[in-house]
Amino acid sequence: MADDQVKVLVVEDDVDTAQFVRTVLERRGGMSATVVHDPMSALAEVAQQTFDVVLTDIQMPGMSGLELLGELRSRAPGVPVAVMTAFASVDYAVEALRRDADEFLVKPVGAAILVEKVRALAAEGRSRRDAAGPTETVLAVGAHPDDVEIGVGATLASHRAAGDTVVVLTLSGGAIGGEINARRHEALAASAVIGARLYLHDFEDTRLDPAGGLITTIEQMIAEVSPTIVYTHSVHDRHQDHRAVHQAVQVAARRVPSLACFQSPSSTVDFQPDTFVPVDGFVETKLQMLAAFESQAHRDYMEPELVRATARYWSRFGTGRYAEPLETVRVAAMISGSGRGGGIAAAAAHEPAPLAHDDTGGTR
Repeated sequence: MADDQVKVLVVEDDVDTAQFVRTVLERRGGMSATVVHDPMSALAEVAQQTFDVVLTDIQMPGMSGLELLGELRSRAPGVPVAVMTAFASVDYAVEALRRDADEFLVKPVGAAILVEKVRALAAEGRSRRDAAGPTETVLAVGAHPDDVEIGVGATLASHRAAGDTVVVLTLSGGAIGGEINARRHEALAASAVIGARLYLHDFEDTRLDPAGGLITTIEQMIAEVSPTIVYTHSVHDRHQDHRAVHQAVQVAARRVPSLACFQSPSSTVDFQPDTFVPVDGFVETKLQMLAAFESQAHRDYMEPELVRATARYWSRFGTGRYAEPLETVRVAAMISGSGRGGGIAAAAAHEPAPLAHDDTGGTR
């Protein structure tokens, strides 16, 4: 496929209509069309590859096209979405526009009009990406399934909303905390919520060792995805695996422009964040990610109320209503001064207040 060929995702539960749309786009428009028949399959495709346009029906079982539109706005920001329906009602059109649809098409759509509209949307989407400038590639490294989501789930969601690429590297299957295959499926489901790419390794749980292959594995991941930002565990942590991953990342990510460490449930009182990422609008997405880890639902730190309360607490040192804390090892000047995007960039743009200490050594 040529690099400039338009890639379209068609979401249509009617097989005949889907085949017609694909044939028109490919034969008459010279485009590449991927067809799925339900919204969940569409979200899975978006998590795996980048499309120039998404073309979706409205009335589908399980999730409507309008509900899918809302999901796409958080998981594939900037990608134009056109909705199609055989019911040309004003209510449908108004609701589609309210949910930020880029185009509203009434079926049956003529072949010439379909090609024209999709080409125009693809050009508009590419123009948006060019105007937005370069995006970040974010690598989040965790010892076990759910570590990254607990620490920076909302931050990663904010990166995706800013158009950044997010990659999650989990180094152990977490056998001590549950059945490995179940935890792997949970991790995949959590990453799919925001359209992150997930890489899973099988180092032995509770026995991670920087010199036992961790550094090499992380270096290989960094060479493959070329991240501009890395998030990982803090050294201030009671769990030996978390400390081991921190040490390995420090070495493996030595040439990555920005590196920051997140809080875990096992973090010690020595965890001293200096950056507070505003995550207003992304806490509920984080909760969706955490809900995927059904085998860990009994743990108190997975409770939605505690997750919200923790983010609410950290916001007192930054801006907005919710925040996630980070210990920054280094932040590239181009990020700290840009004010664009999510994560560290968003936090740097707001110049969060540092932690203040009272006379007893506590924070206030």
